[in-house]
Formats: sequence, structure tokens, C-alpha cells
Amino acid sequence: FKGITVKDLISLAAGNKISVAEACKYLSEVGLCAKEYVNREVNESLSGGELKRIEIAMINADAEAKITEMKDKEDKKLKEAIERLNRQELSSAELESKKIVLAKKKEILSEVFESTLAGLENAPSDVKLAHYKAMVEVAKKIIENPKAIIAENESFSASDLGVISVEKDSRIVAGIIVQSEDGQVEVDMQYSTLLQSVWDREIKSVSDILFG
Repeated sequence: FKGITVKDLISLAAGNKISVAEACKYLSEVGLCAKEYVNREVNESLSGGELKRIEIAMINADAEAKITEMKDKEDKKLKEAIERLNRQELSSAELESKKIVLAKKKEILSEVFESTLAGLENAPSDVKLAHYKAMVEVAKKIIENPKAIIAENESFSASDLGVISVEKDSRIVAGIIVQSEDGQVEVDMQYSTLLQSVWDREIKSVSDILFG
């Protein structure tokens, strides 16, 4: 990583050169001070916790890049559909056109969601372990001595994850839920939950544009 900055790593995950503002957004989402880290070189001066948060920022950048890639492939078709529908004179037809566009966007995002989720759920154990440890470090900002709840088919120990104990739940497919020891405070970091937040944000953005 000699000479590689945090912004460079996030750009690699996103698949293209991103702006400083974009890199700062991803870093802020994982609790890192954007100004302090965006141009920082990736080397031994970074702690394990800092590196794991940067890995989560890279995951988020990769997920959003996949969504953008799918949307770009459909842009021409969507533009033609919008142009045709915008020529409709009746307000009912205009409303229907917006519903069609929104439905198409949902279809595209759903495809990306499913493919990205499958890739994460089928990732090798060492990759998942790195993700989970990073997630635990982030959760520790809220829960001091947490326990982790993982899928039944995973065999990570408490020491592997850096938690006080590990429980298993058949309802979890991949990712983890981090809880306080008494179970009163919980941070849901299942892969499906994290991706769902990206999906919801994209759908809300499209809906706001179409319907105000």
C-alpha cells in the first residue's frame, strides 16, 4: 500500500476515481473524521480499528458503484420512456408515466440488491471475518462490551470477533447483530440490513424527484 491513500482505496472499491467530497461521505458514514483520513496514507500508522472502518467504507462504495453501473446501463431506455411519457397531455397519463419510471427504477435496484447480497453472503470466511470484526469495532462506539449474534452455519469465536460472547440465530443468513450483554441495546449489521438502507435511500431519491 506504499503511497496509497485512503481516498485511493475507496476509489478502487468504487471502480472509478471519486471526488474528495464523495470519499468524505463514505468515511463519515463509518464514523471517521473525513478531513483527517481522506488523504492519509495507508500504512502501519493506522490502527486495526481504523482499517476496519475503512473496509466498511469500501464496501459501501462498492455497493453504490454496482447500483450506479446497473442504472447507467438502463439510462438510455429510461430516457426514451420518459420523453415519450412527457409528451402525454393528460395529467393522469403524466402520473402513470412517473409510476412506470419508479417501477423500472425499483426493478433495477432490486436486481442489484439481490446480486450484491448474494456476493456478500457467499464471500469466503476470511473476508466475512474481516467484515465482522470491522462491524464490531464500529458498534463498540455505542456498546462497550458487546456480544455478537451470527448465522448458525458460521463458526467464528468470541475471540475471533473481539466480543464477550457469540450466539447463533437461524434467522440470520450473513452479517452480524451486535448486542449489549443484557440485550437492551442492539446494532443490526446483517448484510441484508446494510444493503436495504442503500436501496431505501435510492428509492426515496427517485420518488422525491418524480413526485416532489
